[in-house]
Amino acid sequence: MTEAVKEGPAPSNAAPTPSAGAGAAKTLAPSGWPAAERDHFWRIQQAALPGNPAGRGQGGAVATALNGFAARVGEEALRQGGSAVDAVMSSALAQIVLGGGAVISVFGILALMHVDGASGEVTSLNAGWNTVLGEDDPLSIPGKLNAAGDGIANMMGSGEPSGRTALVGGFMRGLEAAHRRYGKLPFARLFEAAIELAEDGFIVSPGLARYIDIRKQDLARLPETKAVFFKPDDTPYAEGDHFRQPALAETLRRVAVEGADYMYTGAWAAKCIEAIQADGGRMTLDDLAAYQPVWSDPVTIERRGHTIALLGEPCEGSVNLIETLNLCEVAGIRERGHWSQSADSLMRLAKSCAAMGGMRYETEEEQAATFPGIEMSRDARLSKEHARALWSRLEDQSPIRFLPKGTHSDVVVAVDADGNMAALCHSINCLIWGRTAIVVDGVSVGDPAAYMQTMVAATPQGGQLPNPIEVGIILKDGKPDTAWSSMGVGLHYQTTQSLLNIVDFDMGLEETANAPRLLLPISPDASQRELILRVVDGEVPDEVLDATGLEIKRIQPVEARFAQGLWVAIRRDAVTGELTAISPTYTNGQATAF
Repeated sequence: MTEAVKEGPAPSNAAPTPSAGAGAAKTLAPSGWPAAERDHFWRIQQAALPGNPAGRGQGGAVATALNGFAARVGEEALRQGGSAVDAVMSSALAQIVLGGGAVISVFGILALMHVDGASGEVTSLNAGWNTVLGEDDPLSIPGKLNAAGDGIANMMGSGEPSGRTALVGGFMRGLEAAHRRYGKLPFARLFEAAIELAEDGFIVSPGLARYIDIRKQDLARLPETKAVFFKPDDTPYAEGDHFRQPALAETLRRVAVEGADYMYTGAWAAKCIEAIQADGGRMTLDDLAAYQPVWSDPVTIERRGHTIALLGEPCEGSVNLIETLNLCEVAGIRERGHWSQSADSLMRLAKSCAAMGGMRYETEEEQAATFPGIEMSRDARLSKEHARALWSRLEDQSPIRFLPKGTHSDVVVAVDADGNMAALCHSINCLIWGRTAIVVDGVSVGDPAAYMQTMVAATPQGGQLPNPIEVGIILKDGKPDTAWSSMGVGLHYQTTQSLLNIVDFDMGLEETANAPRLLLPISPDASQRELILRVVDGEVPDEVLDATGLEIKRIQPVEARFAQGLWVAIRRDAVTGELTAISPTYTNGQATAF
């Protein structure tokens, strides 16, 4: 069942000097934190590999995959009596500012899972992309991802800039809807930290500097975009520069006061449509005004006394994940031992993940040709019978085949004092800033339709696209146990392994975070061919890898960033109430608890 939501209203390691004055009462902004806290989290934010120890406490917890400074924003929301939803939303807004709108945007998308700590009721909110009512020929939308599949290369894309690549983002409508249902702090409070960060600015990190440098030609195309990312001397911002986003700060102030209507029916909406249409786009004000996020029943799977609840309709990632978990069960991975100790299990895991995970067939005909004679409808793919039929085909398949698709996002999870859990993933699902690089009053618009033409064509005009995000809640014996979310090019592989570690192999959360991993594979020519498995050097014994008989690429930990999925989670001990929060090892994210 689905329900549309209707709503109304310094040095590189040092913190920037806050404008509001330290000790400001009742604010989530960094100016109100103790100076030592600001300095500590700025050091984390600016470091490539700051170290991500588990967070432990009983009052509340927050974990992010990227932008550790934002985790402290969410913690502040909890400390001031906010809910888990207040924490993830205020963190997400800060993440967008800290990332300069590169991979996440307030005109992007979000997916939220929430579980009530007392009743165990799980709800799902999908604020994904809406297609454009006037787009009647989506297969002709310009653009595609680059063929190169490793690292930064597939973030570049190709094709001419076009406003037709823009879709209607639901982030701000989703944020408002979630706050109306589950928020405890005043709506405007959620924006305080993000506004201050945008207004005061911060030192450009090596990561943000690299993004700006590789996209500087696109970022210079439009005057408004160039004004954000280039300095007065006409050079792009670089590592160590002080980067401010005053236009974004003003947009966030207006939303904080006027609500999401400012972006969907107000002044920002008009500017957005003008910019998109100037580049040939077909979006109109009617598209923005009509947008509504969707509450829906979560998709669930039962496994060894656990209920795994995933994002509800319209979804794609949840179906992929349940199908893969069922394949892993049918393949008997648990009975054969952990994949880090069994070549047979590793092979079976690789085949189960590759069958659908991280993969999007361009057409139903392509999918049918890959698995002839097997029913591939959504409902069929959720069943154990389907998994058995599919595994019978995969078991003897050689070589393993897959089709990689990469997107970019950020995630945050939180648990509040009442035991409520919230798990969020938000994204622009496309190239960093988009090939078209439209920025409206500080907000990046993105170009998700540049590589999803077939999916847009299969979706009713003005309808919401199926969401590829994987985010969820684990209940154990009917009680909230773990909130988790995932992101990155290898998110499906990492999510599958993390859930198997917890549910099938009875690992604790910290052990799960540090367990050996199968990373996103690569293929020799970056198209649909036999895959080359990738692991972090030293995590899996050589004798296990050699026994697979497959080509294995061993990579160093520092190189794993663009091969892995990033998985964050918080778990509550049912007996002691202790919270454990974990964040990935190879990022500047952070787990905090108190």
